[in-house]
Amino acid sequence: MTANTTRLDHVVLWVHDPVASADFYEKTLGMEPVRLTDFAAGAAPFPSVRLNEETILDLMPLSTAEHMKMVPGAADSAGHPVNHVCLAMPGDEFETLRARLEERSVPVSDISYDSFGARGTARRSFYFRDPDGNVFEARHYD
Repeated sequence: MTANTTRLDHVVLWVHDPVASADFYEKTLGMEPVRLTDFAAGAAPFPSVRLNEETILDLMPLSTAEHMKMVPGAADSAGHPVNHVCLAMPGDEFETLRARLEERSVPVSDISYDSFGARGTARRSFYFRDPDGNVFEARHYD
């Protein structure tokens, strides 16, 4: 590992219904909603969910794509999700997440073994999609 102090702050996901997406992330993945009440009241442009103390996922309404002006062509990213986002967790949380996804009838992939990642070789991993089709990988190293 390097001594780099740079951390992942947030990932922005295009979603059709931010409130429904926040509900999915809260009830299925156990992530805490952030600014959901403000978004519902029209006081925030999008809600987020907290992955951990230093990382959030922003749930950007797809309907706002045409208004994205921060960089040239930003609106063109709408509808083009990243390949996948990987969530690393302890083994017991990995099992709990898989069970919650199956309880909610969210399709999950077969389990893969010994895949490479940021912390070396993960013992097990699997993939699933959120309601907007964004692909997530869940894995554990322990």
